[in-house]
Amino acid sequence: MLDLDRLRALNAVAEYGSVSAAADVLGITTSAVSQQIAKLERETASRLLERSGRGVRLTDAAHLLVRHAERILALVAEAEADLEAQRGSVVGRLRVAAFPTAARGIMPRVLGDVAERHPQLTTRLFEADPKVALPQVQRGEFDLAIVHDWQGSPLPIPDGLEKAPLLDDPAEVVLPAGHPLAGSSSVELTTLAEESWICAPPGDICQVWLTQRLRQSGVEPRIEHDVAEYPTQLAMVAAGLGIAILPRLGRGILPPAVVTVPVRPVLVRHLYVVWRAEAARRPAVQAVVAAMRTAVANVEEPQMASPPSAESAIDSAK
Repeated sequence: MLDLDRLRALNAVAEYGSVSAAADVLGITTSAVSQQIAKLERETASRLLERSGRGVRLTDAAHLLVRHAERILALVAEAEADLEAQRGSVVGRLRVAAFPTAARGIMPRVLGDVAERHPQLTTRLFEADPKVALPQVQRGEFDLAIVHDWQGSPLPIPDGLEKAPLLDDPAEVVLPAGHPLAGSSSVELTTLAEESWICAPPGDICQVWLTQRLRQSGVEPRIEHDVAEYPTQLAMVAAGLGIAILPRLGRGILPPAVVTVPVRPVLVRHLYVVWRAEAARRPAVQAVVAAMRTAVANVEEPQMASPPSAESAIDSAK
């Protein structure tokens, strides 16, 4: 009889192209993956992997087995969901993916709530961008994922997945405190045509959206710095190196040297939670989604950092 863990290991190697990448996704060592493949080769009396340069390639027998493995693993996941739904117990393990600001701004509260309410459920968080997380949810490597898209630029949801809205996250332009528009009640994007922008790296959903939105407004963006982390973007704006557009969620405490100004028309980032359709019946999935909805209902507004007092500055210098 074919072992499911060994089929899962082969499937991961096929999907990610190497033993080390499969090990990262499965959360085990490369040695453990190699051992699973070796055992599967003995079970099937077939050579499944061959050396190819510094990596490996799948044999014809492996490709044949992977096609069956995908269906088998999907059926197992569906059976597990049915059994869990029948028991009605919030138990087992869940793997949850979230992009960085949701991981920081939502998931700590979710994980704490779930641990307190459902001690028999183990929930593990993985930080992953939406484009990476969605296909992994589709393949069953993650049970849930928090993803996002921007107003006017919807994120395609693969077949077999369902989604539910979590939060509309408004975005604002971040300016140095001494910027001429810093005191404005709101600002239009067209007034920022000559500005230098600090933005997420090329290909990131945030930069794609910003570029499209500015061009729709007749503005050709001049992106001077590609920066993935919002705290780094804030630090660079504070240093006068450019401006940025940041959503409120996960932004944290704002440096005293920056101000935020609402944009006209309002800019909104939409957050969703996604899962496989057959997993919707699982009490564990329902419990974590409920905890997410509770968490986003209590998202706090970001606070401005207060300038240090003279006394605290002196104390820090000692």
